[in-house]
Amino acid sequence: MMDWKECWDKRIVKDARKDENLIKSLIEMSSIKEKIVNSVEIDENSALVYIPTAYDSLRELIEALALKKGFKIYNHECYTAFLKEIINEPRLGEEFDKVRIVRNSINYYGKRISIEDARKVINSITLLRKKIKILLGEIKK
Repeated sequence: MMDWKECWDKRIVKDARKDENLIKSLIEMSSIKEKIVNSVEIDENSALVYIPTAYDSLRELIEALALKKGFKIYNHECYTAFLKEIINEPRLGEEFDKVRIVRNSINYYGKRISIEDARKVINSITLLRKKIKILLGEIKK
């Protein structure tokens, strides 16, 4: 797992201007994806589509948070480092990394997931989304 310094040294992270329109757009797209995920009954087949979609909705919120803090991140592992080291939320970083690994196993390795595990992952993503929205100032604690 890369740390923030390695992400920076490899130029996977760069300084970025705070683009309020892009931040707003990312938050809106994230909300649309969340609504779609929440509107569907999860089964073993739909989980293969909706876990990556739920993950993307979470990643978009983290991308918005990074932009708000002045960073553009080009690698999903570096989102973990961002949460752990820049936001100083190591647990959030670890939870994000767990769902990243599940999403990657579905997307890149064709792994199937049980309904029970799919529900757990989507619940984790929902909780993470809520915490990131608090950090973004979108909702109150």
